[in-house]
Amino acid sequence: MRIYFDHAATTPVDPQVEASMRPYFAGRFGNASAQYEEGQLAHKAVEEARIKVADLTGARPEEIVFTGSGTESNNMAIKGTAWALRDKGNHIITSSIEHPAVLESCRWLERAGYEVTYLPVDEYGLINPALVEESIRKETILISIMQANNEVGTIEPIAEIAEVARRHQIKLHCDAVQTVGNIAINVVELGVDMLSMSAHKLYGPKGVGALYIKEGTSLASLLHGGHQESGRRAGTENTVGMVGFGKAAELARERLIQGPARLEKMRDTMIDGIMKRIKWVRLNGHPKRRLPGNVNISIEFVEGEGMLMHLDMMGISCSTGSACQAADLKASHVLLAMGLSHEMSHGSLRFSLGHLTTEAEIARVVEVLPGIVEKLRAMSPLTVKERVNA
Repeated sequence: MRIYFDHAATTPVDPQVEASMRPYFAGRFGNASAQYEEGQLAHKAVEEARIKVADLTGARPEEIVFTGSGTESNNMAIKGTAWALRDKGNHIITSSIEHPAVLESCRWLERAGYEVTYLPVDEYGLINPALVEESIRKETILISIMQANNEVGTIEPIAEIAEVARRHQIKLHCDAVQTVGNIAINVVELGVDMLSMSAHKLYGPKGVGALYIKEGTSLASLLHGGHQESGRRAGTENTVGMVGFGKAAELARERLIQGPARLEKMRDTMIDGIMKRIKWVRLNGHPKRRLPGNVNISIEFVEGEGMLMHLDMMGISCSTGSACQAADLKASHVLLAMGLSHEMSHGSLRFSLGHLTTEAEIARVVEVLPGIVEKLRAMSPLTVKERVNA
């Protein structure tokens, strides 16, 4: 039996979610935009799913637009705002540790003539709301800050940043792909204008996301054609995926009652166990303001890739950072922005726990990881010896 510790990359589809989707593959196959019975059955299922996603986030159903992924939601929010408000200004504020879906959208806009400020973070990956305010210009039209970092799990002060945005009447977008379903969220309390989410991060299917768009928010469409999603996103509705997202959101809402506290306890047990049994380890991210299931560490004198492969051979799946960059051997832009050296960045591992994670699985990792580190360090004993004698 393998042990899966990469829930931040993707989660397994919950059996109840799979069951809810099954009828819409064949028997209830109608186009949700059609007016006849088959279409109306599909339309009803989509709208019921929209209500469930809205309930999970504190939004109104009409403020939820289904997309093809969290990445599309980010692109839609950033590029859509930029084009909708291009007559008001061309300046965007984001952070240096955002997901590539945000960073690459901003870089694309820079090539189109927009200006982007990439805010620095502190050693824990936290963004200072005061820096956000200092970066605002008269041309600023959008602030885009993630709610929690996908690599190190640090939870950002979004409500405080939202207050800054409100004072200056600037739209605020929040990438909440890592938080929706993992911690309690209310878009009204957060004060955001747009919020991105993704089904496969909360035990739903891949290929479907959503974007919360506060009523009255101007947003240009990225996809043109039909009038689906209230004219926000053209294209035949992915009824199967939307139904699955809705069921996953319903289940996530139930798990939020006790789930986060349970994960926090196991997370802290894992961190403490690793720190006590392995020397020269750094915990990445904020020690308290972090996602319940995130454990990100850097271990000196070893490569993350080496540890990853040894863990894999022992039946344990984890990552060295963001799954979107798993094939990229460059140091993590998040860890570098937090002040880590290239060497420490390359020695990082991310374990992300899920609601089915057990204490026995935590104990297994704590048991085998020290031996893996010792074996890899033995391949370069001079470096370790110099550190010991320093």
